[in-house]
Amino acid sequence: MPSSFDFTQLDSPLFLIELPFAAPSVLACGAWLKNTICVTRGHSALISPLIGDLDTAYARIRLDETVSRMCQMFKVQPEIVAHDLHPDFYSTQFASSYATKHNLPIIAVQHHHAHIAAICAEHGISEAVLGLALDGVGLGVDAMPWGGELLRVEGGYFERLGHLASLAMPGGDQAAREPWRMAAAVLFKLGRANEILLRFPNQPAVDTVTTMLQRNLNCPVTSSMGRLFDAAAALLGVNEIQSHEAQAAIELQALAESHGNVASLAQGYQITVNNILDFSSLLAWLAQCTDIFHGAAVFHATVAAGLAEWVAVTARKHQCVLIALGGGCFHNRLLLQLLSQHLAENNLVVLSAKRLPPNDSAISLGQAWVAAQRYDTATTHSDHLKTVNC
Repeated sequence: MPSSFDFTQLDSPLFLIELPFAAPSVLACGAWLKNTICVTRGHSALISPLIGDLDTAYARIRLDETVSRMCQMFKVQPEIVAHDLHPDFYSTQFASSYATKHNLPIIAVQHHHAHIAAICAEHGISEAVLGLALDGVGLGVDAMPWGGELLRVEGGYFERLGHLASLAMPGGDQAAREPWRMAAAVLFKLGRANEILLRFPNQPAVDTVTTMLQRNLNCPVTSSMGRLFDAAAALLGVNEIQSHEAQAAIELQALAESHGNVASLAQGYQITVNNILDFSSLLAWLAQCTDIFHGAAVFHATVAAGLAEWVAVTARKHQCVLIALGGGCFHNRLLLQLLSQHLAENNLVVLSAKRLPPNDSAISLGQAWVAAQRYDTATTHSDHLKTVNC
C-alpha cells in the first residue's frame, strides 16, 4: 500500500518496510552497535538513518533527538516500546525511561530473535520459519553471550532449537578484539594448552590468558560464529589483533575467495544429540594447516556444509521449508553463497536481507515486528507497564 510518510522532510535516507498487517504504533530502540530506531504506523515500519555505536555522548544524544524528531514528524504516538534484552545498553535504558515517562508497556526482544524477525519483516512472513542467526554476540535469555543460533520463529515468538558449540572468551569482550585469545581457547579445549605460548609468544598477556583458561577465570562461554571466525583466523596466523570490527573475518574471506572453491573437510564437524553443531575437528585441522589460502577456503566450505546439514536436518524434523538467514556474519558473501546453494539443494527456501543490511542496524525493525505481534500479550496486565522477555 502507498506510504503515509513524507520522506522529503528528512535530510538523510530512511528505509520504509511495508508490513502485511496493520501494526500498533511501536517505538523500537535498537541495539548497541550500528544503532537505528524504528517506528511503525498502520502498515508501515520506518527505520531511521544509522545512528551508530552508542558508546559516545554524541550518539546517545542523536538517538534521543531521532526518536523525538521521527515521532513528531510522522505524527506517531507510540503504544508500546521495544528494546534489546541487554540491560546495560543505552538503548535499553532510554526505552525504559521513555516507557515510564509515557506510561507505556515495554517489551524486551532477544537479540537473535530480532535478527530473524527483521528478515521476516522484510519478506512479510508471519508463518513459522527456521532462523539461522550468525553474528558476534548478543545476550541470550540464559544471560549468556549467544551468536550462532538455530531458532524457530513464528510471529512474535521464538524457540531455540540449537546452537554452535560453546567456546570460552578469555577476558570477555577483550577476546572479540584479540582473535589470538579465541585461538588459545580452542587449543585449551583441544587439550593442547602447551601450544598457546609457542604459537603466540609475542602477546604480553599469553601467560595470563593460559592461566585464566586453566582456572576458568573471566572466561564466559559463547556460541558466537563471529568468535569462531576469529579463532580460525588466529590459528592460521592471519590475524591476532584486530584494528577494527570483523577485520579477521574479512581477511579470512578475502583469502578464501582468492584461493577458489575447495571441498569441505571430511568429518570437519559434528552434530550432537542435543542439536549442537561442533566444528572442533575443523579447528584442530586448521591448527596444523600451513597454507593460509587453502586453510581459509576449507574453513568456509566446511562451515557452510556443516550449517547446511544442521539446518536441513532440523527443518525436516520441524517440517519447515522457510529458512531465514540473519546477523552480521551474512555480510560474508562467500558464506552466504555457499550456504544458500546447499540449502537450495535440500529444497529449502532461503530468505535473506535484501533492503537492510543483515547486521545490527536491522535490529530495531526486528524488535518492532515482534512487539507489534505481541502487543496484546504485553498489555494484558492491569499495571500497563510490563516487560515481556521473548
